[in-house]
Amino acid sequence: MTKKAANIRIIQGDWARLGQQAEQLRRTVFIDEQNVSQEEEWDGLDPDCLHFLAYSDERPIGTARLLPDGHIGRVAVLSEQRGNGIGRALMMAAIEAARHQQLKQVELAAQTHALTFYERLGFQAKGSVFLDAGIPHRHMTLSLIR
Repeated sequence: MTKKAANIRIIQGDWARLGQQAEQLRRTVFIDEQNVSQEEEWDGLDPDCLHFLAYSDERPIGTARLLPDGHIGRVAVLSEQRGNGIGRALMMAAIEAARHQQLKQVELAAQTHALTFYERLGFQAKGSVFLDAGIPHRHMTLSLIR
């Protein structure tokens, strides 16, 4: 059974506006929890992205980003908030933003343990498993053409 967190709010903005809180979330999830190196996490692309932050009762609990080419990435939800629909809300916000930008598709590199999550959102896996930051991933795409 999926729990729902109370008072979820998603905001979007640029790195100058949302970067400090997004950085803290990504540091907690990717660097501290998943042992991704700082060099791999901070790829220099953040200033070019549209960022999304999820809040619960005014506390930042999740983040994602949309690159100009339609890649969604750096989807991170605090461990104690997973299973509450936060990741889905972030993804839906990113997908809607991509539609607003009139992109034809979005794509991402999914950690293999999260494939089912993305498949439920309509993404399709492409190609074989590859390692990114030492973590198994697969490429996934979602057509935005209706």
